[in-house]
Amino acid sequence: MRRDARAAPAASLRAPSGARSRSRQPRAASAREALLAAAESVFARAGYDGATTAAIAAAAGLPKANLHYHYGSKQALYREVLAHTLHEWLVPMDGLVAQAEPRRALEAYVRAKMAMSAGRPDASRVFANELLHGAPVLGDLMRGELRATVRRKAAVIDGWIAAGRMAPVDATHLFFSIWAITQTYADFDVQVRAVLGRAKLGARDHRRAADHVVTLVLRGCGLEAEGSPTRG
Repeated sequence: MRRDARAAPAASLRAPSGARSRSRQPRAASAREALLAAAESVFARAGYDGATTAAIAAAAGLPKANLHYHYGSKQALYREVLAHTLHEWLVPMDGLVAQAEPRRALEAYVRAKMAMSAGRPDASRVFANELLHGAPVLGDLMRGELRATVRRKAAVIDGWIAAGRMAPVDATHLFFSIWAITQTYADFDVQVRAVLGRAKLGARDHRRAADHVVTLVLRGCGLEAEGSPTRG
């Protein structure tokens, strides 16, 4: 898979000109969001090389010129999709703070990750495909922002362990495990559906999966989960 996305400068992610009227700003924001959502879908199905700006614009219901105006190029849009996904995945980690109750904080984090896999599976698939190809675009972000965030949050978990508030675990590898378990429901959705005999995973399937993953993670941390996994 050949990419020149690494060469796309951050400055190529254009914002609407400040000289434009306020009445046009909401429409510009809406267009950017539509293009971003369409790009997730097209990149997830066609890959970076197979995706075209024409296909992305068509999926967004916008002229191709709009894509080039708002994002500059396919490379810049791809970079934005990945950066946006990583940011959205990091936000739920904000609840992992020293003063939080470990069970509630970990459960909230796991459920947030499961909800993202259910609600935005294409974002996870684009992210996974980028990693499978060596992370040529995401590498710097992962070695910087992601690594720093995990180190901070692992320190919080280590603090809970030291205070006897949860069982001893490798805090960094706990995050790896949570990511792997939660993202499999997006990245390997076809496998899950095949085994469950579903054409599509429904709300009950997602609740059952989330309850199971929460219980698995909490028990591994020596914490009790509220309720029990949904069966069916």
